[in-house]
Amino acid sequence: MIQRAACFPRALLSSLQKVGVRYFTAPAALTSAQSSADWDYESADYDWDNLGFKLIQTDYMFMTRCSQYGNFEKGQLNPYGNIELSPSAGVLNYGQGLIEGTKAYRRDDGRTFLFRPHESAIRMQIGAERMCMPSPSTQQFVDAVKLTALANNRWIPPAGKGSLYIRPLLIGNGPILGVAPAPEYTFLVYACPVGNYLRNGTQPLTLYVEEEHHRASRGGAGGVKSITNYGPIEDREEKPSNNPNSRNKFES
Repeated sequence: MIQRAACFPRALLSSLQKVGVRYFTAPAALTSAQSSADWDYESADYDWDNLGFKLIQTDYMFMTRCSQYGNFEKGQLNPYGNIELSPSAGVLNYGQGLIEGTKAYRRDDGRTFLFRPHESAIRMQIGAERMCMPSPSTQQFVDAVKLTALANNRWIPPAGKGSLYIRPLLIGNGPILGVAPAPEYTFLVYACPVGNYLRNGTQPLTLYVEEEHHRASRGGAGGVKSITNYGPIEDREEKPSNNPNSRNKFES
């Protein structure tokens, strides 16, 4: 299980146990090894008042793998970095992958809260069934999110300054030539501190209403958080359509 296989410094293990994580929906105790070592959690040296929504490299990411018909049993925290993929990986050739998203927040008293990780775990399981993929159990998913958040604790912005966006990925990394499920899968979780997703924060927005193209067509995969859902997206605010016959509509 993840608890047995998680590999990270003894000092971090001790601190994870002391810091603790709670969910918005229900409190939960940490599962980690005992250690008497100490770990000093200090906020990262960053201008939190000017935190936008962009990729910022943090310290750790979680990773575990399984075969096509196996279970996700081994996992570990690794330093954040690139992963190796075969050119014939299922995710690169046939888009066999899922994404999820949740957040960790800092409260005024310093405690850390996760936003409904159980619900994200269930949604990934539903998506995995649709995409012919194995998926981690709810407990494995939540433990991985929890460990990733705590390992990157110094990157969780101060209360009211933003949040730590946590991105779980499930991809078919095994090599495959024909159209078929990949022979191996990777479950990966990384994190990034973020501010408001929208450029203007809570100010009035300009919205684009798409009337010609449909993501979630009947019988398609748009109803789950497949990685293929986001490929056709472009920034409509920066690049409005020049087609005079387009029926694009904008609302403020």
